Amino acid sequence: MPTPPPADVIEPHDPSVDEIQTRAEFDRRFAAGTLAGLTVQGLRLDLDPVPDLRGVEVAGTLFVGCRFAGREVGADLVRRGANVVPPFSGLPYPTQPAHLYSADDLAAGFADAGFAGMYDTRVYAHFRAHGGALPDVREALGQRLHDHGVDNALADATRAWLAVHGPQSVVGVMGGHAVRRGSVAYRMAAVLGWELARADRLVVTGGGPGVMEAANLGAFLAAWPAEELTAAIDLLATAPDFTDHDRYTGVALRVRERYSAGPGLPTPRPAAAGTEWARSGGLAIPTWLYGHEPANLFAGRIAKYFSNAIREDTILRLARGGIVFAPGRAGTVQEVFQAATKTYYGTDGASGAYVFLDREYWTTELRVESLLRPLLAASPFGDLSTTVHLTDDVHEAVRLLTE
Repeated sequence: MPTPPPADVIEPHDPSVDEIQTRAEFDRRFAAGTLAGLTVQGLRLDLDPVPDLRGVEVAGTLFVGCRFAGREVGADLVRRGANVVPPFSGLPYPTQPAHLYSADDLAAGFADAGFAGMYDTRVYAHFRAHGGALPDVREALGQRLHDHGVDNALADATRAWLAVHGPQSVVGVMGGHAVRRGSVAYRMAAVLGWELARADRLVVTGGGPGVMEAANLGAFLAAWPAEELTAAIDLLATAPDFTDHDRYTGVALRVRERYSAGPGLPTPRPAAAGTEWARSGGLAIPTWLYGHEPANLFAGRIAKYFSNAIREDTILRLARGGIVFAPGRAGTVQEVFQAATKTYYGTDGASGAYVFLDREYWTTELRVESLLRPLLAASPFGDLSTTVHLTDDVHEAVRLLTE
């Protein structure tokens, strides 16, 4: 019988001891005269004030994705015992991002060139041109470095939240990508995200359109009254179909602009330092494998990967406070049983509730419950079938996830 891996295998590491990801931290370490054994990630060391690295100890130092004032600087570092992995030339994305993406990052270029000119779209075009899911060797190395940087940035972004609220405060929301803006299902998912964020839950989605966008939208407007959430959805519904890329993205940016100026009322509780983004959209974890779908621009932080497998596992690993499954098709059903595997074997520790919205859908149209309950009942950790809940009521779903 499979057993869960040791806790240290899946526990996110703390990079604060040996990884340098900001210029301020670099300057502090540099002033001490040694960088030996450290990892310096994705920094622009070619910008003023340019550090003179000739006198600092660099034995065993790893510089990955950093830019230097000239090639000779990197060569000198290698001669003195450092390892240097320079940023790859010709890539439209960073090979070692130090931070998660924001909506502005992904939408950069839209104002001048529309959807085709966005950073997000340009990266997807590059991804397709270099083999898509089966890239050439050079591209594969660039993508793996990028995704490792996203891993690190995600650990950094969530550390402060988890320290205050714990892993059971992170709730996943899954569901159909094709759900149209303004529909009943979209409005339900938005209210769900709104209520969860107001209850100090970090909303995590797969970063796509449909149910995923709606949940992040609700979290984005958590500081605003319910009538403003309705007004925002009504505006978004003027471009309901994500295949109409320019209109769909344009109206999302209009909503962001309207509600980014300031909240309509205070957030329910003061947010801990470094966690404000969690109550301003939550977290989205999309992939360029589905880059033909427009970016979800309502998440507070966006961990966008090239690898879909890493991305899916990451969503489920984080969502220890439970998962809401709104109606969806093959992709959503895959996520149900991928999550169930983790719960069955206790791979990532205790799981929260599995809440299925739309009882009729999940018991008649897709009979997922009839398969899931007996599976979880046979878990080596005891009968876990009681974690499965079906409801037609968003408020009931929130209660199950927050009680």
